[in-house]
Amino acid sequence: MSLIYVDGSFVPEGEASISVFDHGFLYGDGVFEGIRAYDGRVFRLEEHIKRLYDSAKAITLEIPMTREEMAEAILETLRKNNLRNGYIRPIVTRGVGDLGLDPLKCAKPTVLIITKEWGAMYGDLYEVGLTAITVTVRRNSPAALPPNIKSLNYLNNILAKIEANVKGGNEAIMLDSQGRLSEGSGDNIFIVKGGKIYTPYTMNNLEGITRDAVIGVARRLGYEVLERDLGLFNLYTADEIFVTGTAAEVAPVTKVDGRVIGGGKPGPVTLALIEAFREETLKGGTLI
Repeated sequence: MSLIYVDGSFVPEGEASISVFDHGFLYGDGVFEGIRAYDGRVFRLEEHIKRLYDSAKAITLEIPMTREEMAEAILETLRKNNLRNGYIRPIVTRGVGDLGLDPLKCAKPTVLIITKEWGAMYGDLYEVGLTAITVTVRRNSPAALPPNIKSLNYLNNILAKIEANVKGGNEAIMLDSQGRLSEGSGDNIFIVKGGKIYTPYTMNNLEGITRDAVIGVARRLGYEVLERDLGLFNLYTADEIFVTGTAAEVAPVTKVDGRVIGGGKPGPVTLALIEAFREETLKGGTLI
């Protein structure tokens, strides 16, 4: 049984809890990150912590510890659980308040860190490719709930995943209110066409840290990577499609809405990036 960090203490997972009056539980008022550890090193820890604190600042949530203290708490949680490879979920909620919405009624944020062993999210689908469904659920408008706030309010993503499940897809693909390609239920999207790699701007989707890492890897391999407004036509006529995320890493998509993408199997660009990203995760990083 793993140990969970709860406000400075390490608690067995079966005993870890928060108040039913915590606004993270009541209203999804809080922020989180998803981070990976590979072979004793935490991948891009500083970037993840920066994004966590940026998300908190965007919702005026004051995290009650410094960035350095957060980093050390994450590393210590891994050490306590004897994990060298795994998934890390730091969570900061608004804290205990009343049944009203007002965040000023919450005296102190709650900080939790969960660590778990983690394998390949999509199993053997990395070899054959995912089947994706474009869903009717639209990505939250940046004018309403900016997708770059990595908040605990994930119902938009969950509704997309529900629709993909019902329609027989491994992953959902969301468009924004203007019909532009946004992202998956939990990952960023890339299209390969004519030897070039395209991905949507991050105004309508999360600025993924794995996304950024893969763009860097792709450019070092000599590929041109372009940010563009993309739509269904670009999706359906792509030579290759892949998605990226902390949990998913780099995963090929070989069918979208019944249309076979490319040759119906992971393409050469995607396979090269899968291999190069694996190598990237084993370089650098923060030692546990």
